[in-house]
Amino acid sequence: MLLDFMRLALKALSERRIRASLTIAGIAIGPLVLVMMSSVVGSYSTYIVDRITSLGQNAIVVFPSENYQLNEEDLNFIRSIQTIKRAEPFYTTQGLLKRGAEELKISIFAVDYNLLFEAIGSLKIDEGSVPSEASVIYTIIGRKIAYKDDEKFFSLEDVLTVTVPKIEGGRIAGKKNVNVVVGAILEEYGGALIVDPDSTVFMCFDAGKRMLGLDNWSGIFILVNDPAYVKSTVSTLRQHYEDKVQVIAFSSIAEAISSVTGAIDFINFSTSLSAFAVAIMGVAATMITSVMERTREIGVMKAIGYTNSQVLMLVLLESIMMSLVGASIGISIGVVGAYILASRGFTIGGIGEGGLVLQLSPMITPQLIAQTLGFTMLIGLVGGLLPAYRASKIPPVVALRYE
Repeated sequence: MLLDFMRLALKALSERRIRASLTIAGIAIGPLVLVMMSSVVGSYSTYIVDRITSLGQNAIVVFPSENYQLNEEDLNFIRSIQTIKRAEPFYTTQGLLKRGAEELKISIFAVDYNLLFEAIGSLKIDEGSVPSEASVIYTIIGRKIAYKDDEKFFSLEDVLTVTVPKIEGGRIAGKKNVNVVVGAILEEYGGALIVDPDSTVFMCFDAGKRMLGLDNWSGIFILVNDPAYVKSTVSTLRQHYEDKVQVIAFSSIAEAISSVTGAIDFINFSTSLSAFAVAIMGVAATMITSVMERTREIGVMKAIGYTNSQVLMLVLLESIMMSLVGASIGISIGVVGAYILASRGFTIGGIGEGGLVLQLSPMITPQLIAQTLGFTMLIGLVGGLLPAYRASKIPPVVALRYE
């Protein structure tokens, strides 16, 4: 019987092709927007949160304010906090590196190598080995420095000439050239918003003062015993220093980004719901008109033995089948649109040379497809319920007299 009802529903829709097509087009808008936007936003937000989390969920960085300088006393205080596993100062600056015919803007970090690889567990050496702390001139360089596309510019033991700011009396007093040797090349990391290891030269801590000429620490890198202690440790540091330093926890940044992307998802979902609401009105209008046009036909069906529930099911099937067709079209176009939208890429400025360029595939999951299909089916059910109920309640005698 169900198959017979489906055939009757398809026949009724085919007899009103233009009206049914317009209604289906209206239904398809909701799933199209939901699949296209949710998959792209989900892909980029997941990548960004994963990259930041990979920097270390138990990592905290303390940066001094403009009028404050970190020193040994600060380092000893931070190390005395029970929840802190390890704390080490670091230097950082920007530089220009001559690579072929171009000048490459790079970041330079002078930091304890052991702390660096402990904090960023996913950071791996591709060529060479970690230089010893005594080898001040030997460095670890990122993938984007050694390679451009597939072309290799620097190899192990190559000498790099880096132009860095010349610091005198705590102020920039021109520029100077620093020669360093490639001791190791990192595997491609992919950027992490806060730092971009692929466009960074890592030096041992002593090189910050001896080679870069930096007298004041740029900050203190902290590892907490357990990620569960990050918030309490941040709170302790902020209470102690107030506005003298800026305390940044990578896990907190990941939470903030998750909150922002969650808000974007909610806005996208709300927009899709608006499209779904309009589609419900369209389905209801179409089905009411269809029931009015088929009043005499419904009377004949009842006269030959169709029950109210069978008439109700027949009309509901028509609206649900329109929703299924609309969902199929909307989801298909949404998937294509998501790949087109994602192919344009997303650039985050201020990271590395020319910014961090992300180009990811949309996150089209079975859960997203099932959710979209469920909402679209609900359109047909809600939109067709009132017309179907009215059709089931039409008295056979009145329907047969209807002109």
